[in-house]
Order: sequence, then structure tokens, then C-alpha cells
Amino acid sequence: MTSSASETLLRGVLPVLQTPFTEQGEFDFETLDREIQWAFDTGADGIVVAMVSEILRLSEQGRRELAEHICKAAQGRGTSVISVGAESTPVAVELAQHAESVGASAVMAIPPISTGLSSAATRDYFAAIAASISIPLVVQDASGYVGSAIDIGVYSKLLEQFGADRILFKPEASPLGPNLSRLRDATAGKAQIFEGSGGINLVDCYRRGIVGTMPGTDLLDAIVALWNALQAGDDDRIYQLSLPISGIVALQLSAGLDGFLAIEKHLLVRRGIFKNTVQRQPVGWTLDAETAAEVDRLFDRLQDVL
Repeated sequence: MTSSASETLLRGVLPVLQTPFTEQGEFDFETLDREIQWAFDTGADGIVVAMVSEILRLSEQGRRELAEHICKAAQGRGTSVISVGAESTPVAVELAQHAESVGASAVMAIPPISTGLSSAATRDYFAAIAASISIPLVVQDASGYVGSAIDIGVYSKLLEQFGADRILFKPEASPLGPNLSRLRDATAGKAQIFEGSGGINLVDCYRRGIVGTMPGTDLLDAIVALWNALQAGDDDRIYQLSLPISGIVALQLSAGLDGFLAIEKHLLVRRGIFKNTVQRQPVGWTLDAETAAEVDRLFDRLQDVL
């Protein structure tokens, strides 16, 4: 069930799935299947398991189980990207090889977050993952909410070593747009870059040459519409959509990763896709009534635009 790099083309809108749990904290695969169906019905080009999938709060076995389910669900409908970053290189390699074995189109990884690595050690970590598999690796800098920023020299050397079909990028260090342009220019436009701002920086990043975006599923209908408007060059439609999207994502960003988790699950319940907003504990922020009310007001305005 493996996919070679030559058969895989990562492009377009690839939403990062929220992981639904039962009230007892177990995987709710029935709800997950509903979320995946919603994603593809809404126009997603693929699906992703990453930070807002709560992978940092799952066991290694749980991550494998989730990867198996999602890769099977995506087959024949779109690409699948599985996040395999870990605190040690051997674990990251094992997770990457497992993802490839169950049919992932690509893997994605952040650096270890408990250890401050040199640029050389960071490069070696990603190179070990890429060398262990035949599918592409998306190198993710998630320093907007966890870990440290990746030096641009690491990106360039990985691209030189493995090529643009095997190494792709999802830089999230602030300021996002200028850093994305630095990566583009440092690699003479060869780097294939995804943005992962939830939509707040999508317009700016699109104009800088990204190949795709990895938003949440909560605003997916709006993100797909915005992506289509960007491709069509319809500026009126672009800003009708991007302004309410940005308002919601600004509230998510203000509370970091837990802000994305809580607000995205809140909106997925509003949509009738999720049964509850259960998160793996502990969490550092919970959605208060006043923030929820503002999210709902912005969401209603966004749905009116759609």
C-alpha cells in the first residue's frame, strides 16, 4: 500500500483533521469518518494529521491507529499526510515508516521540542526521516506555537540533498510572509511551500507562491472558496471571505495551540459534525462564553458571505 514520491502530488487545500473523542476519551471513529466525508465533500484535495489533531497528547500506538484509519479513508479520494515528528530520531523514523506502510501519500514532521538542537542536528534529524522512506517529507516549523524556529540553511541543505519532490516545507515562524519569501528566494523558487496559518495569512502567502494550504476543518468551506477566489484572481471575493476568516483565526491564535483546538471543535459541533468538544487533557486554555459568542457572530457573518 505504499506510494512512491513520483506518484504523489501534494497541492491545494489539505485540511488538518481534528481528532474526535468520546466522553470517555477514546477515539470516536464514527465522528472522524463524518469529518473526513465532510472534508472531501467540501472540496479538500487531501487530509492531514498534525498538531491540531492532538498528536502530542496521543500515545505512539494511538498515533499509529489514527494514521491507519485516516490513510485507509483517504484512498481513492485524495492525498493523506501524517505527522511523524517525535522527541527522538528512531521514533520519528518508525512512525514515518509505519505511515508509508499503511498508504500515506507523505509524512510531515516538526523538530523535537524538548531539546534545543543545533542547525546541524536539526538537519540530521530530518535527513534521517527522509532517508528512511520513499514518500515525501514536509518539513514543518511550528514555532508559532511550539518549539524553536528552523534556520533557513537547514531547508536549503535538505532540498539540495533530497530534491524538491522529496522535501516540501511548511514554515510557520513569525513573520510568516517574509520568512516564506526568504525560503522561496534562498532556493531559487524550487521549494514547494505550504502555509498553515488557519487562513489568516493565506492571501498574503498565496501571493508569495505557495503550492497549498493546511487549514483546520472548521472553516474548510470558506477556505476552499477563498483558495478558488485566489486562483481566479477575484479580489472582491477574496476580501469578502478573508476578513471574517481572519477574525476567527485571530481569536484562535490568541490562545495558541489550545485556542485552535477549542474553537475548531466548538465550530465542528455547531456544524453538526462533532458530538462534543472533548480534548485530551491537560489543556492550558478553555473556551469562555464571551469568546464563544464572538466566534459565533463572526462565523454567522462568514456563512452569510458563503
